Amino acid sequence: MPMDKIAVLIPCYNEEKTIGKVVADVRDALPEATVYVYDNNSTDNTARLARDAGAVIRQEYAQGKGNVIRRMFREIDAQCYLMVDGDDTYPLECAREMVDQVIRRHADMVVGDRLSSTYFTENKRPFHNFGNSLMRTCINSLFKANIKDIMTGYRAFSYEFVKTFPVFSKGFEIETEMTIHAVNYNMQVENVIVEYRDRPEGSVSKLNTFRDGMRVIRKMMQLYKNYKPLKCFGLIALLFVALAAALFAPIGLEYLETGLVPRFPTMIVCGFLVMAAMQAFFSGMVLDVQVAKDRRDFEYHLNKIYSEKSLKCAGAHWGSREEQD
Repeated sequence: MPMDKIAVLIPCYNEEKTIGKVVADVRDALPEATVYVYDNNSTDNTARLARDAGAVIRQEYAQGKGNVIRRMFREIDAQCYLMVDGDDTYPLECAREMVDQVIRRHADMVVGDRLSSTYFTENKRPFHNFGNSLMRTCINSLFKANIKDIMTGYRAFSYEFVKTFPVFSKGFEIETEMTIHAVNYNMQVENVIVEYRDRPEGSVSKLNTFRDGMRVIRKMMQLYKNYKPLKCFGLIALLFVALAAALFAPIGLEYLETGLVPRFPTMIVCGFLVMAAMQAFFSGMVLDVQVAKDRRDFEYHLNKIYSEKSLKCAGAHWGSREEQD
């Protein structure tokens, strides 16, 4: 399969009111790009309207945005990928800048930052606003990062990112997984401020604030455990030790005053808590060694992917030269 220079990826589920305009806007902003619309079991005219607008239509039958992105990343080879939602909430004026960050400045992921522009005034769902701010604060604190918008669906990626990113999420928590993957493996992440506009009248969001919000939080904690086991289990150990100390304090004071230990069951509980803390801490140490090995293996794999990309780009270049001759 030939490698595209720029592939624009649009996951879609029932977006007939906006998809034609989104594809047309992409073709105006990036005329050299190939536009792929992946239809995720739409029951309206999304696929037909996207095809009429000039997009390549493909299907993903497993429901969920994460499943669609897994299929996209597996099937498409490109020097640069631009992912945008099909709901016409992201103007395409910044598309060229985001693509250039990948192609010219070798960024691995470019985040379309809505939160620094018009998101809080345009978005009419207050819990979405709160959730976006909360996730940004939590992930940047836990992973020592500086990502401006965690949940944005407007991103650009390098070939290396796409081909080394293991997609486990099925739904909207995929953006959280992408962000933490890039930060954890020290990939180059850039932020580009983009405008945001709310969905046009008649276009309905598929995101459930509370259900999908809980999935995102669960995914964040799961990845923190997997990528930072020593810190995660160290915090658990510290909690057990603090609880043991709180239970032991009155017993210790009473022993100093009377020389007696009247509450042996509490003393036994304190002992078990300390043992649990030690077990948690040493589990974190063992898992941290495994994580260090995983990071080394990732770097080896990244180098192989880079070599693979170079060969494909060279093949595409010589193929175009032969066609011109």
